[in-house]
Formats: sequence, C-alpha cells, structure tokens
Amino acid sequence: MTNGELVDSASRERTAESVPTLDDGFAHKPWLLALLLVISTFVAYQPVWRAGFIWDDDDHLTANPAMTAPHGLRMIWSSLAVSRYYPLTLTTFWIQRRVWGLNPLPYHLVNVALHAINGVLVYFVLRRLRIPAAWLAAMLWVLHPVNVESVAWVTELKNAQSGVFFFLALLCFLQGNAAPQRRWYVMSLVCGLAALVSKPSTVVLPLVLLLCVWWQRGSWRRADILRIAPFFILALGMSALTVIEQRGQVLKAGTTEWSLGIPERLVIAGKAIWFYAVKVVWPMHLTFIYPRWEVDTTHPASWVPLAGVVAVGVVLWRHRSLPWCRAAMFGGGFFIVALAPVLGFFDVFYFHYSFVADHFQYLASIGLAALVASAGTVMCGRAPRWAKPFGPVAAAVALLALGALTWKQARIYQDAQTVWQDTIAKNPKCWMAHLHIGLYQLGLGDAREAMEQDELALRLKPDYAEAHNNLAVVLARMGKLQEAIEQWEQALQLKPNFAEAHNNLGAALMRQGRPQEAIGHYEQALRLKPDYAEAHNNLGNALFRLGEVQEAIEHWEQALRIKPDYADAHYNLGIALEQTGKIQEAIQHYEQALRIQPDFVQAQSNLARVRAVR
Repeated sequence: MTNGELVDSASRERTAESVPTLDDGFAHKPWLLALLLVISTFVAYQPVWRAGFIWDDDDHLTANPAMTAPHGLRMIWSSLAVSRYYPLTLTTFWIQRRVWGLNPLPYHLVNVALHAINGVLVYFVLRRLRIPAAWLAAMLWVLHPVNVESVAWVTELKNAQSGVFFFLALLCFLQGNAAPQRRWYVMSLVCGLAALVSKPSTVVLPLVLLLCVWWQRGSWRRADILRIAPFFILALGMSALTVIEQRGQVLKAGTTEWSLGIPERLVIAGKAIWFYAVKVVWPMHLTFIYPRWEVDTTHPASWVPLAGVVAVGVVLWRHRSLPWCRAAMFGGGFFIVALAPVLGFFDVFYFHYSFVADHFQYLASIGLAALVASAGTVMCGRAPRWAKPFGPVAAAVALLALGALTWKQARIYQDAQTVWQDTIAKNPKCWMAHLHIGLYQLGLGDAREAMEQDELALRLKPDYAEAHNNLAVVLARMGKLQEAIEQWEQALQLKPNFAEAHNNLGAALMRQGRPQEAIGHYEQALRLKPDYAEAHNNLGNALFRLGEVQEAIEHWEQALRIKPDYADAHYNLGIALEQTGKIQEAIQHYEQALRIQPDFVQAQSNLARVRAVR
C-alpha cells in the first residue's frame, strides 16, 4: 500500500516504476470486477444456505420479545434491556421476522449479500484512495475465512450491516473531499450514524477518516479537523452509551473476571494485535471460541508482544518518509484503530469467554489485506521480466485457497451442535461449549449425556452459575427434584441476579407444593427481567393456585403482550376466564393456543368440553 508508487492521475505514460494491476484493465468497467466479487462471495458461502440458528440467535432474534411484541420497535430503540443496543440491526431483524418468519435461509442470504456489498464498497474505497491492487485487496478480504464468523452467524448481521454504512460513510466523505458539496458531507454523517446504531464498534470511523486524510495529503489541516469533529461527537455519544450497556451486562453476570488493571489490559492488547495479525496471514485453526488467556504481568515474556508493536511503530515512524513505511503505517494503523474497541481497554461482555474472536476483526482485517495485496503487486512490478507471470498465478492460488478455507469454515455453522462440537475439538477446555452440548443432548432426550456435559463444564469452571442451572434442569427432568433445587440455590449464590434460575427454582418449589416461596422467586425474576414472559406465566399459575384469580389473569395477559405466540399463557388464561364465566373469551384463548400448538392435548380437551356445554 504505497502512495509513492502511484502514477499521477494526469500522467498518460507508464513509468518504469508503475505497477500494472487487474484494476487497470477494467478502469472504465469497475462494475465487472464488482460483479465478480459478488459472485465469488456467494459461491464461497454456499454451505450457509443450508445452515440454521445457533448461539445468541435466540437473544437477538428467535426468542427476543421485541421481535413479536406489538410495541417491539419502541422496545428496540428505547431500551438497553433488549438484547444489546444495536437498534438499527435489531430493526432489520424485526422487519425480516415479519417478512419470512423463522426460516433461517433468508437471514443467511441477507448476511452473505451484505458481505458481498461490503466487498464491493471496500473495492471502491481503495480505488478512491488510489491504493494499488484495490480489487485484489477487496477479493482477499471478502474471501478470507476470518470473516466467516461474521457472515455465517445470523447474530453477526450487526457486523455486515454496520460495515455497509461504515464504508458508505467513507466513500461519501472522500467524494466530498474530492469535489466539495454539502450533500456528500451530510450523507457521510447520516451513514456514519447508521453504522453506529447498527454496531457501536464503528466508533472508530472518525479516526479512520483522519487516517484517510493523512494518507491523501500527508498532514491534517484545521479544516479537516473541523469537518471530522461532528463524527467524533457522534462516536463519543455512542461510546458512552455502549460503556453503560456493557457495564450493565458485566454487573449482571455477577463475576469479577473483568477486574483488570491497566498492566493486564496492556498485555492483553499487545497479545491480541499479534493474534489477529497472525490469523490474517495464516488463517488456520479458526474456532468459534478461543481459549481465554491467563494474564501474568509479572512474567517479562508477557510484555514481549506489546514491546514488539511499539518497536514496529517506532521504526515506521522514524522512516515515514519512505513510501513503504508510509504505506505500512496506513495499513497497520487502520488495523489497530479498527481493533481498538476490543483490545481490552474497555470491558466487553464477550471477554467472559475469550479475549479474542474472529468477528472482532471484521473491519480491521481490511488494513492488512490491502497492505499484502499492494505490497505483493509492487514487488511483482519490480521483479525481473521472467518472474512477472508468477505474480498473477500467486494471487490466483491465494484467492482459491482462501475461498476453499472459507467454504470449509462455513460448514461449521450448519447448526448449534456442529459449532459446539468443532469448538470442543479445537478448544477442549471451553466450558461454555460443554454446557451447550449438554443443552442439545437434553433436547434430544438424553438426560444422562446432558448431565455428564454439565458436570464437565463445572469441573472446568466451578463458579459457572449457568452450568448449575442447566444441571438442575436435567436433575428435575430425571425426577431428582431436591437435588435440582440445591443446584439452583447454588447458582443463585454465585449469581444472585440470575433471573432464569429464580424462575426455574420457583417452578420447582411449586412442584413441591410451596407456592408462597415460589412467588417470591418469580417476583425476583421479574424485578431483574421485567419482560420475562415465562416468569409472568408462572407467577400467574402460582397466584391462581392461591385463589388470586384476577391477579393471575393480569400476569397471563402481560405474558401475552410480551410474547403473543405463547401457547401455555393462552391456555392458562382460558382456564381462568372459563372459571370467571367469560366463556367466549376462554374459547378464543383455547383456539389461539391450538393455532400456535396444534397438538396441545389439554387445550383440545378443554375447548371440546366448553363447546359441548354451550
């Protein structure tokens, strides 16, 4: 990526140092290259066409109450409690849910399409910046397997969607610089805001804009700072909101794993930068969740990665007048700037599992891809005549290899079981993977295997409240109710604000004939999670058992406002309405329960009985 190697736009003659690239042959037909980018993306990601939903897709889409509630859009834009605060991304999910329900294919195709669009936009951004081999860089990025997690995982719509607005903001800003017009600047601001509310990690946009200006002019002017200042204001606002949201998630988790001092955060940042760089250059052994590093700041070797980053930066800065150093500063600078929000300086809930993840470097990897493509092109241009044909061959081999690796990696995302089994194969100590394999086995009816997986998760992480909760569910399913209650109590000792454990413990206490105690846990679950439809339903059941019918009805109605397709709540409400003499309304709720769940035997029986009486 070297500005010094470029021919001036006014020059019509090639000099000895100019480097012919594929872009040159299609200078007047860039959309042919863009079309090739799109086709290549869809071919490489063909395995996800048959993929389903996996982890966290429930939180964002399949079980998110905002997706079905009548006031869902208001919940999405006004609340920090609805999944994470990605309101524009969640709005896209909300729209898709209404168009094609929970058929996973369209969701995956949308992600792939957005990634393809991002590849095209990257190509045009790099062309605008006059970076050699712009198309090759975009193709390397769009086919790179580190991006599979961001494309094949439905939840990561936020990466693909925010990328579209991020690159559009860059294009509009650069266009505005080239031909000053207010509309381009306004469009850039609008796209920047859209990127922020699609995913907050795009707060790095103003820093990237500064980098682009520096690359084009070699310095910053006062006018540049003033033009970029509004982007900083937007970014600071979203940063503050995200810190509050993530801090709330961290506190809710009830652990101390994020209690890191400045030395620990610096060590993590240095190690993470090299980790991501290596994965870009050598994308092998990619996994859904990487091992969580143990940070020991007392060991001198822990500081080597950070020292290496600083040393490279110092060398490049001291020789910044050299074209290759300037290019490396731009590409490497973009890489580090784009990674900044996830290098460990701020608490991120995902750090509970690992300090690194492939989807964290979706934007960042562009910097290194462009650097490698342009450097390779320059080297090829300077090679002896007999060696020049090897350049295109090497590029073709690299693209084919990356495409094959992406196709292979995409197959891992077929379903939750495949994802977690692959994770365990590559990271055997991933306690969360064992937990989810246990959930899967329980869903298949294999309680014994589920219990073994939960116990293994607890051996790896004894303070894992979620594993205690899941083990309790298994024990309850096996009829060992008292042992299950003990596990739920243990989970709540570890994590007092664990709404699901409160709800589950309440249900167990109800089975033991202790409704008053159960009510206390249901109420606590609702204090922690007001839009918890299952807790409203269960609390209604407990109140109904105690003869407080009207209060029970209110909770069932609230459950249905949150989750309109909740068959159990419709059925329970039907029973209460029948008892209070509201037969027609009871019939309607029985019928609704059966529309949602046609094999609901109790609802069928009650409906037939009520109709017969009438």
